[in-house]
Amino acid sequence: MNQHDFVLQGEYIELYTLLKLLAIAPSGGAAKTMVAEGLVRVDGELETRKARKLYAGALVQTDEDEVRIRAA
Repeated sequence: MNQHDFVLQGEYIELYTLLKLLAIAPSGGAAKTMVAEGLVRVDGELETRKARKLYAGALVQTDEDEVRIRAA
């Protein structure tokens, strides 16, 4: 499993944007599809909201990646 730390530059980041920025998904559209298909978990729970706001301390998981959101 690939592990990433993502440092927030603002208050939050939207889920699909995070997936795109870290190249977990090749595009924003692909990231939205991943979420819609139930391939993403946030804090251990299945997440289907593409634009879910992620704050410091959140843990995002896919089958191959794990991302910890950190405060700046």
